[in-house]
Amino acid sequence: MEKTIYDASNGLWYELRGDYYIPCLTVPAQEERPIGIWGQRHLRYIKTERKALYTELLTSGRLNTYLADINEQATKQMLLLTKQMAECEGVTEQFKEQDQMLWVQRMNNILHRTMEFVNHELIYA
Repeated sequence: MEKTIYDASNGLWYELRGDYYIPCLTVPAQEERPIGIWGQRHLRYIKTERKALYTELLTSGRLNTYLADINEQATKQMLLLTKQMAECEGVTEQFKEQDQMLWVQRMNNILHRTMEFVNHELIYA
């Protein structure tokens, strides 16, 4: 028996493993980009809650790119919302000079609210 055969009807190569011919399937190469904390959170979410999306992205070779894009969007949205909320609430550098502890409290509050928003809108959506 031949070690590998080609089936012209479906365009696949098959490799002999024991008594069976197994299709030679490979996942396309992915662009390596860092996925960061937001991408990791979204990955954990789609692995458990959206298994079909996860499988489709993994087998098509687009998972890493997808997660890196989610990470970039979440980071940009987080920075923009934090800046806008700080301006609206008057949490400025001048305020920081006047009362540092109150500034830290308000900035932490703003950061937690923006994290909740990003989680709700991008990560767990």
